[in-house]
Amino acid sequence: MPTVNVYNLAGEVVGEIELSERVFEAPVNTALLHQAVVVHQANQRAGRAETKTRSEIRGGGRKPWRQKGTGRARAGTTRAPHWRHGGVVFGPHARDFSMRFPKKMRRAAIRQAFSAKLRDQELLVVDSLTLPEAKTRLMVEAMDRLNLGRNVLFITANPEDSLKLSVRNFKDVHATTAGSLDAYNLLKYHRLVLDRGAVEAVEGVFNA
Repeated sequence: MPTVNVYNLAGEVVGEIELSERVFEAPVNTALLHQAVVVHQANQRAGRAETKTRSEIRGGGRKPWRQKGTGRARAGTTRAPHWRHGGVVFGPHARDFSMRFPKKMRRAAIRQAFSAKLRDQELLVVDSLTLPEAKTRLMVEAMDRLNLGRNVLFITANPEDSLKLSVRNFKDVHATTAGSLDAYNLLKYHRLVLDRGAVEAVEGVFNA
């Protein structure tokens, strides 16, 4: 089993913790992780882009001029695509971009994302992520002591209001719970920080 140090928010080592091999030392399949990212991004697409064809535009029911004898090209409607205010040819239409990602594959991708982060030394375990009060300044100080940079995902077992309020002013720092994980966000952030409770929760769910 891999063993990592446990830190406090002052940046001091306060112990060690053994991590599950199945969750944190899984073989990494880059094709599966790529698929997880593609599926996540596809499922975020609204797919609401819409243009009207000639049959959907109001008006144009009357033939603009008679078929013969005017010297002009024949025309049947003022809503033809080559007319001003006419319909759009081959324009986008609302569609569903969502893709299926089976549960077993989704869980495997999350295990592999954790494993890749641990392998690349981008995963940190802390004793607790509870702050004395919800202050951005306190979070900045804690992140500096832990040398985290400014692209961090904090993971707790249960929602921590002080943590969530303390990171909301950051552009690339986010707080989530162990029950709301997906491979895309695990890979998106440069550093992952879990508290002890989150490690237990993650292993409890993804060891199966």
